[in-house]
Amino acid sequence: MQRRDFAVVLATALPAALGASPAFAHGRPDDGRLTQRMLESLAGELGDRRTAAALVPHLHDVGFDWRPETASLGRLDFLLAYGFGNRPPAGGGDPAKVLPEPGPVNEDLADTVARIHRRRKVPVYAQWEIARFLKKKHRMTDVISIEPVTAPDGTITYLSTDGVAAQVAEARRHLPGGIGTAGVVGFRDHIKRCVQTTRDRGITAYAPHGFEMPHTYDPQSGQSWTRHRDLYLVHDMAAQWQVLRQKLITHAYPNG
Repeated sequence: MQRRDFAVVLATALPAALGASPAFAHGRPDDGRLTQRMLESLAGELGDRRTAAALVPHLHDVGFDWRPETASLGRLDFLLAYGFGNRPPAGGGDPAKVLPEPGPVNEDLADTVARIHRRRKVPVYAQWEIARFLKKKHRMTDVISIEPVTAPDGTITYLSTDGVAAQVAEARRHLPGGIGTAGVVGFRDHIKRCVQTTRDRGITAYAPHGFEMPHTYDPQSGQSWTRHRDLYLVHDMAAQWQVLRQKLITHAYPNG
């Protein structure tokens, strides 16, 4: 196939896989047919079926699969909630030294954590934007807030998704029962990467089964890439590709 034909395949299938078509409303797309179409198209474009066969699983995973593996609440030892976006500081000031407002999306995430926690009373590790609502709005006490890092001069370094996972892994590493299994809470389009990142830090992780994650974007978010869906999905896919790139290099050349 020509380049434009492959683009048509992607343009037609990607919105459906992201939930725009009723055909995918009750589960994932027909992977067999979709991946075969992708393979035939990419093999023709590259003139190299072997390389296409190696690439298609990655293209499918990053671009067409947005739902993480789930587990029942009974399997979860703790909850781990990742923030999404924020609002600029209410009183103004230097954003490098003044915490932003958590914003409505993180309030929605906190509400989701609280709903799950009512069903499963386990410790909660939450990025600070979510933890603020859990403590003040929901009066939860078993919440460990994952705070940004503040330098001696007051400069704030905000943690990435991986940074949050690393802190939680370290906090639980030496517990008598070990790290345990995390129930991950995150924004609908972020949660797959949240689960993957948590696992990459050595934590068994799943999304809690049967709970819908928040999915309404905040157009006033202080993080421009979290204001609307099409922009965020590109951002998230770029992050997934970066992680995959490093894994593939390390696997191919473990000794550098």
